Amino acid sequence: MSVPPLSKPEIAAETLIDNRYIIQKMLGQGGLGRTYLAYDTRRFNEPCVLKEFAPFGTGSNGLEKCRNLFKREAKILHQLQHPQIPRFLACFEGEGRLFLVQEYVNGKTYSMLLQERQRQGESFSENEVIFWLKNLLSILEYVHQHQVIHRDISPDNIMLPEGENLPVLIDFGVGKQIAQLNEATKLNQSPFAGDMSLVGKVGYAPREQISLGLCSPSSDIYALGVTAVVLLTGKNPSYLMDRYSLDWNWRIHANISDGLARILDKMLADTPKARYQTTKEVIIQLQQLGAQPAVSSSQYFYEAPTVIEYQPNSFGIHNSHQQIQPTTADFPDNLQNNSNQHQLNLLTSSFIDNTQQQLAYYIGPMANLIVEDVLATNPQATPHQFVELLAKEISDSQMAIEFTRRIFSGHS
Repeated sequence: MSVPPLSKPEIAAETLIDNRYIIQKMLGQGGLGRTYLAYDTRRFNEPCVLKEFAPFGTGSNGLEKCRNLFKREAKILHQLQHPQIPRFLACFEGEGRLFLVQEYVNGKTYSMLLQERQRQGESFSENEVIFWLKNLLSILEYVHQHQVIHRDISPDNIMLPEGENLPVLIDFGVGKQIAQLNEATKLNQSPFAGDMSLVGKVGYAPREQISLGLCSPSSDIYALGVTAVVLLTGKNPSYLMDRYSLDWNWRIHANISDGLARILDKMLADTPKARYQTTKEVIIQLQQLGAQPAVSSSQYFYEAPTVIEYQPNSFGIHNSHQQIQPTTADFPDNLQNNSNQHQLNLLTSSFIDNTQQQLAYYIGPMANLIVEDVLATNPQATPHQFVELLAKEISDSQMAIEFTRRIFSGHS
């Protein structure tokens, strides 16, 4: 989608701004202005980012709105001093333009990093995402303690500086100071939430933010959860959500531990009250997760050291000679090392029988037909994938999770 022309022309390279900043190039452009890479002549030509506020709309209303956004971001950035947030350096007005000056982060956004992984047929690993989550949550904890909500978390607004391993949270342009939202308490809402302009990226922002303009710390937690799932799966949010029910359906695209999956599911809860309310809660859960070995939940099903052939059984399955064999990618390293000694069959008759009985407890006699259909259409499914596909047939999400846990615990 093309960006509407702004009311002021682009500033040419080598232009001196405020008798101090030399413009090098434009870094980006949006509806409210542009960002430039510049050199600060009073700081030994140190690189910095000049953010110009110049709305494309005409008239006094557009300019006044722009000034309000300018003042909001300046005030927010001025009070935030965190090593993983670009430093606020200055703000000024000149030649009918408003400017913010920030520290320049020489690096790549996580959108760019994910695209690089995808070109190699990869995405981010579970351990990488856990490390990444812990660091982003610590930034959000600091931000929320300063009564600020970011409101626009996505892979585009998180960067990895060159040569560093800690992510940096950028672009507080639509952030909001919660302390200013006094009207929220008059509406019997949480004092940590408020009625705001409708901002945030569709797919990343929660429903209450997109539809009603309401946001709280749990809104940032939701958006961070979406971003984590995107990094794990390498897929856009629209692909990971059922188009009819609008329920998240991301698990089948990520082979991760059940512990991390449960944490992400709670971060992605549709209603704010069902989510984690503070970043501290999520951090504690992730720390507890770290005490457990980071293995795929599909490991719980490695039970038989032989390959069997399916025979006709009580399900009425007729593909009696179909063999379901895993690839080495389905196994943790320690089991791959033994693959020459044992051919491990993951889906056994006993496992299928037990899974059907458990499924029948939740959906009734249709269970045997559904099991048969899933086996017929997914002949190479691992037990984890098999159970996840069956869990989709349970309409109640909590019951679906309970079903999955019962299967896992029964084969641990």
